[in-house]
Amino acid sequence: MDSLIQDSKTLFNVHLTARQVVALVNYEKELMEWNQKFNLTAIRDVESIRTKHFLDSYSCVTAWKAAPPNRLIDVGTGAGFPGIPLKIIYPTMHVTLVESVGKKAMFCQHLVKALGLENIEVIQARAEDIGQNPAHRETYDWAVARAVANLNILSEYLLPLVKLGGTMLAQKGESGPAEAQSAEKAMKLLGGKLRQLLPINLPGVVDDRYLVLVDKVAATPPKYPRKAGIPMKTPL
Repeated sequence: MDSLIQDSKTLFNVHLTARQVVALVNYEKELMEWNQKFNLTAIRDVESIRTKHFLDSYSCVTAWKAAPPNRLIDVGTGAGFPGIPLKIIYPTMHVTLVESVGKKAMFCQHLVKALGLENIEVIQARAEDIGQNPAHRETYDWAVARAVANLNILSEYLLPLVKLGGTMLAQKGESGPAEAQSAEKAMKLLGGKLRQLLPINLPGVVDDRYLVLVDKVAATPPKYPRKAGIPMKTPL
């Protein structure tokens, strides 16, 4: 855990308290246990969980620096990344986790209880359905997703959830820059405007990583997101 504490601080200026470290240790333990039964994530050893899950989640902090979101939605959260590690360091942030796979949503719900987290909601649903739900549409400061889909598809999942003046954040691998370029038309259609790509370095991870930031500059037209499954089949 020492290297995670050190790297979080050095790389992303995240200062983990003793209580937060305990929460992460418990998270890790639950994840390893559930993983044996349910195969929640391909990343199984402690070292990789710390770098590729926890530290990678904390890389998001470089996007908002000293002004974290009040309301954040994490779409396709899987086993809770990056939403739950972010909730651990920002206790007052309202977090919504969206996951369509039952066993993953169930794990997130279990974890929220086990860690005693408040103001965090886990919804088992498709992103397209949440985006058309008035309780969620255009209500979030930030919508984030990690490695969920190509950016032209992901924009249709995330931008409808972001309020005007808010931001979409996609955590991407080496294809980030090319995807961002080819998705600019889709972003514009959905009310977004590409702001920047931030390169991210994780210790011991050779692949390039990027945070793609898209500002919400106009309201999303009512017909987006389209029905579940369509964005994937016929991307904008």
